[in-house]
Amino acid sequence: MNLTEFNQSDGCDHFSCPERSVSPAVYCLLYVCSAAVVLLTMCGNLLIIISILHFKQLHTPTNMLVLSLAVSDFLIGALVMPAMFIWTIESCWIFGRDFCIVFLWIGGVLMSLSIYNIVLIAVDRYLALSNPFLYTNTVTKRMMCIVVYFNWFVCLLYIMTIFFFNGKLMNFVMCPGECYYLLNEVWYVIDLIFSFIFPLSVIIILYTRVFVIAKKHATAIRELNNHTQPKAQKITSHSMQSERKAAKVLSILVSVFLSGLLPYLIYSFLDNFIKLQTETFQKLVIVAYLNSTINPLIYALFYPWFRRCMKLIVTLQIFQKDSALISIFS
Repeated sequence: MNLTEFNQSDGCDHFSCPERSVSPAVYCLLYVCSAAVVLLTMCGNLLIIISILHFKQLHTPTNMLVLSLAVSDFLIGALVMPAMFIWTIESCWIFGRDFCIVFLWIGGVLMSLSIYNIVLIAVDRYLALSNPFLYTNTVTKRMMCIVVYFNWFVCLLYIMTIFFFNGKLMNFVMCPGECYYLLNEVWYVIDLIFSFIFPLSVIIILYTRVFVIAKKHATAIRELNNHTQPKAQKITSHSMQSERKAAKVLSILVSVFLSGLLPYLIYSFLDNFIKLQTETFQKLVIVAYLNSTINPLIYALFYPWFRRCMKLIVTLQIFQKDSALISIFS
């Protein structure tokens, strides 16, 4: 997905770097807050990455998708957010044309990855809830790793294809103080389908199905709990409750993601037909990127195991012998 699309005039007459209209104190505060958001994004997602990689109990197929999302979120915080914040605060792109191309390419890849990581999480939750026994026997960690690698490859290939075959980027004379690229009509339609219509349709349809299935599971659990349960029924009830809880937390993550992404996507869509303000567009891009900051907070709020992992990591207990085997669900 492209970070920003600019289908207005190719002329540079309207491009200039406006002088700052804020006081030095507000100016410094904006940079301090931006730095804090970047650090929170990087540290929060790094904690998720370390937790899943280190603790054996977290080596599950679903967590491979969570790991992929955390890596893409970490890279957004490390590689995209700093330049984006500076661009917005300064109201001017100050890094030059070459870095602009790199910035747009990295931002496009990581945004696409985040969207399709959410799509894969939706698919995973649907399969786990619709047929948990088949899911347990067929979906393995190795299979999910292959899916994750394929997702990264497709997103990289897609953005590279746009950049090299769109036909306008390399011949575009970059106006001073701006960092955009053009999409022709064909690639605009392709990007609209790949980055907006298809993934959002899959997410909405599957999570609608997940909610329906979760409601049926809740009814089944209540019926099981109303009777004296044999051991097999207790295992089934516990498994269903675990899947429902995972679906609930991940649905919150998806809802927050969509609420941050949709304004940017809608504004991006409208920008192809009417002239919209660049400053507003930049702010909506930042809101979309803030999903990368919020995701670790969702895990910290809803997952006790993640809070326990954070404690073990911060206190450096992960460097002890056999720390990877520590029970984090107790």
